[in-house]
Amino acid sequence: MKALITGGAGFIGSHLTERLLADGAEVVALDCFTNYYPRALKDANVAALLAHPRYRLVESSIADADLATLLDGVTHVFHLAAQAGVRKSWGRDFQVYTTLNVDATQRLLEACVGRPIHRFFYASSSSVYGDDVTLPMREEVPLHPVSPYGVTKLAAEQLCYLYFVNHGVPTVSVRYFTVYGPRQRPDMGFHRFMTAIRAGQPLTLYGDGLQTRDFTYVADAAAATHAACVRGVPGQVYNVGGGSRVSVREVFEMLGRVTGRPVAIDEQPTQKGDMRDTYADTTRARADLGFAPSVTLEEGLRAMWAWMETTHR
Repeated sequence: MKALITGGAGFIGSHLTERLLADGAEVVALDCFTNYYPRALKDANVAALLAHPRYRLVESSIADADLATLLDGVTHVFHLAAQAGVRKSWGRDFQVYTTLNVDATQRLLEACVGRPIHRFFYASSSSVYGDDVTLPMREEVPLHPVSPYGVTKLAAEQLCYLYFVNHGVPTVSVRYFTVYGPRQRPDMGFHRFMTAIRAGQPLTLYGDGLQTRDFTYVADAAAATHAACVRGVPGQVYNVGGGSRVSVREVFEMLGRVTGRPVAIDEQPTQKGDMRDTYADTTRARADLGFAPSVTLEEGLRAMWAWMETTHR
């Protein structure tokens, strides 16, 4: 395998890179190091990879990259690059999301037309479902995202499907459900919660705390991503969840046990675009990809806490 990973210096991308290199693949990582969060964090994600003989990091946006050269000899494309964040996707920032999530995906897909690529993987999100859906969420239900971010992820998903139908690009999409673990972005929930606990500050709770999430450990997400790009059925979409659906209040209780520190709560109003519940039906991923989560939520939180204690001093 020769893999091109967009967003390769990011949270999931760096874990996926390690997995692919361990399996003997050659990896070209493309990342534009946007200012969404401090660059030093992404630099740390890839610091140990830079000396690897089968790894190359290219700093560029998809819009500016020489895709013809980057795709030369590539067998598998992992498209993880995107502008993240539900709460920041409103208002004037929406154009950033359409540019980086929709336009960039179309340009990459177009560059893959006619090339002998085995799979084109697209990293989608549970945000495409919205709230008007029966739990657990199945891939074939109608989709009604409730955030601008979710709209752009769904649009890019549809682009992948139409390039499969019309141009034969062998696309496979995976809808991640709340991925967490070491290297998680600083704007994401568990990173913010653990940072607050370490500082002796209260954890911000939006809404009543009874909203639920299906949490997926990053190593499980990387394993499913690899499997989807090798065994996934072209044109298909797969849910990837950790099977750890719990309420936010239950998460706070678990964080108290994992960290051994007191947890105070600062209650705030519900935020626009936040889904009420997520819960993945992973039947299709189990059947086609052989996917089964292997890390429980408490095990994953302990690993993430150990990473925070080691790297954030």
